[in-house]
Amino acid sequence: MPLRHRAAAIVLVTALTMFAAACQSGPDDQAARATPAVNVHVVVARDLAFVPPAVQIPAGTTVTWQFKDGSVPHNVQADGFKSENLTKGSFQHRFDQPGTYSYVCSLHAGMTGRVVVVAR
Repeated sequence: MPLRHRAAAIVLVTALTMFAAACQSGPDDQAARATPAVNVHVVVARDLAFVPPAVQIPAGTTVTWQFKDGSVPHNVQADGFKSENLTKGSFQHRFDQPGTYSYVCSLHAGMTGRVVVVAR
């Protein structure tokens, strides 16, 4: 293989490896590191992310997930609740017990979020 082809192959493999690492760690790390938005009750699924990635609410509050990613379907899944796959519309869940609830979109690896529920 000519030297220029070998160099191009190395550059391509390096770029693909960096891209794969960014896809695997980006949103996942963002939700885990994000400071929760306080008293925010609406989370939007768009651009393959939950915005905001973390919210903090008092116990007894309902969170609404709005699906606004055009024709790309998303869902919300966690222990204790699960939405349908939706491209538009919304899903709601009431959080009565304090704790931290991590959730995912099972259709898109790395699309995660977190709800922190505090006592009233």
